[in-house]
Amino acid sequence: MEKRLIELETKISYQDHIIDELNDVIIRQQQQIDRLEKAMKRLDEHLKQGSNSGLARPDEEVPPPHY
Repeated sequence: MEKRLIELETKISYQDHIIDELNDVIIRQQQQIDRLEKAMKRLDEHLKQGSNSGLARPDEEVPPPHY
């Protein structure tokens, strides 16, 4: 009976360790997601400001007269 109890305690200890490692991974991934979302918002704002710059999009450009 004691041997079985030791095995169970060992398994629980291993599982606790794995859970802690997985939690650390999740925390790092969430931090990365947060950084990417902020970068996307900045890019979106930059693109919206660029569309008001008065410049035509490349597909709307008229070819220069020498063509």
